[in-house]
Amino acid sequence: MNVAGEHTFDAPQEMVWAALQDPLVLGAILPGGEGIAAVGENEFKGNLKVKVGPVQGTFSGHIQLSNVVAPESYDISVDGKGAPGFVKANGGLKLTAQGEQTHMVYQGTAQVGGRLASVGQRLIESSAKAIIHQSLLALNEYLKVQMAQKYAAEHPPLSRPRPRPKFPSRRPSSPATPPLPKPKWRSTSPKMWPMTSSPPNIAPPCWSP
Repeated sequence: MNVAGEHTFDAPQEMVWAALQDPLVLGAILPGGEGIAAVGENEFKGNLKVKVGPVQGTFSGHIQLSNVVAPESYDISVDGKGAPGFVKANGGLKLTAQGEQTHMVYQGTAQVGGRLASVGQRLIESSAKAIIHQSLLALNEYLKVQMAQKYAAEHPPLSRPRPRPKFPSRRPSSPATPPLPKPKWRSTSPKMWPMTSSPPNIAPPCWSP
């Protein structure tokens, strides 16, 4: 069985390379991947649950990277065994920077045996291509999240002055007070007589001795 293809990631080459070396990332993006861990330099182990037609089960695999040229390329060999049969694969990949993106080209060959081989090569190839495609899409989504977090860390939001809080008036509201009636003032000045007339005859007061 032969597989080959290419994919473009929305992240720089160094970030893509680092993700491909991280067993936690590989375990998260690989459909059915479980317990992937580094056991040495460029050496990993883990389990993979697969379902190809009527055959399903778990493979325990060993992965070895060789001819590593960081951050550009490496060769890979996979040896997996389980109840469904066995898988032996060899391949390689190459990364090329394209501005803020990274282009990957990969190729590989695989041999399968046991019950897995009984489902036919066409079904095995379609299942392998689907697993690879889903893994690459998941890796790109992971990288986009990493890029967004990196941008947020490098471009913190500008601080804005906090608005002053508005407090309610402390004076209690009171109903409208009706206007006071206008006072009627009485005149206290002496009565003035016209100049043209003489004052009336007013008898002087009588005082008793």
